[in-house]
Amino acid sequence: MANSSATDQIATIYRFCAQSMEYPDSDWLTEEYFSGLFQLLDALGGEDKKKDLQSSRSASDNFLEDLQVEYTRLFINGMPHVAAPPYGSVYLEKSLQGKYAEKVMNYYRSQGYTLADHADLPDNLIHQLEFLSFLAKDQNRAGEEEFLSRFFLPWYTLFSAQVKKQSQHPFYHVIITLIDFFTKEEKEYDVQLNEA
Repeated sequence: MANSSATDQIATIYRFCAQSMEYPDSDWLTEEYFSGLFQLLDALGGEDKKKDLQSSRSASDNFLEDLQVEYTRLFINGMPHVAAPPYGSVYLEKSLQGKYAEKVMNYYRSQGYTLADHADLPDNLIHQLEFLSFLAKDQNRAGEEEFLSRFFLPWYTLFSAQVKKQSQHPFYHVIITLIDFFTKEEKEYDVQLNEA
């Protein structure tokens, strides 16, 4: 069984990544948020990415608005099309709410979880990251690995490449790189963050 500190740490990181993929809002996109993001980048050796973000913030007249515009273009309603829809079904079935979304929902239920009535589609990236955080918190390593390999990585790899190709703002490139790291490279909780 993985140690509790490591599972709590990875659960927190999954939640942090899920939050980072929400529509940018001043309620959560605070100095405290950026402090946490910069600490995480420092711990992972991401000094260049940290500098890119800091430069982008310094150079912007309205960083929040810049992020909102980029979020909308990438994930909601870009022209001529949405650059990187955050739904697994789009990549695996070329449609919204296909059989893949139903399978994801069934997997959530098999692990004792469900979505709130007003929630977005079950195959949304944010829901999947939050679900991974619950599995990590429950120390359900087998469920986490199964979900990653069967449901998350088959589409996320395509989504990640699309965001990196289409993103015009360093913030989303940084967040996608973090999600890549913690869903593809983090094995058996061998990632240790500096606790300085």
